[in-house]
Amino acid sequence: MGRKKAIIINEKGCSVRMVHQDRVIKARDEAIESRELDTLSRLFKALGDPTRLSIAMALIGGEMCVCDLAAFTRISESAVSHQLRHMKDLALLKNRRDAQTLYYSLDDEHVGDLIRIGLEHIRE
Repeated sequence: MGRKKAIIINEKGCSVRMVHQDRVIKARDEAIESRELDTLSRLFKALGDPTRLSIAMALIGGEMCVCDLAAFTRISESAVSHQLRHMKDLALLKNRRDAQTLYYSLDDEHVGDLIRIGLEHIRE
């Protein structure tokens, strides 16, 4: 395959660019389908919100109820509940009922791993 020359016209005029066709083909072969891409994008968008990220980080340590999370985040229980619904819709969280109380936890270890890896990345 190798390289293929392409003429690109931009605001500065024409310039010759080298397109590495083999790399483009490899990237396309390894690309995920648009549905998965959309879901993954929504997952990162959800964790991109400081309140939701704070909630997820709190839940790395174990399950908590809405009251606990409201005290931790210093926002209202109503606001926490709204964020929890959004996170549950994206399969970031699961819950269990104990009498009148719902306890929330991370859906699986992957969510915590994403956060830990992100922290490693920014701390390097």
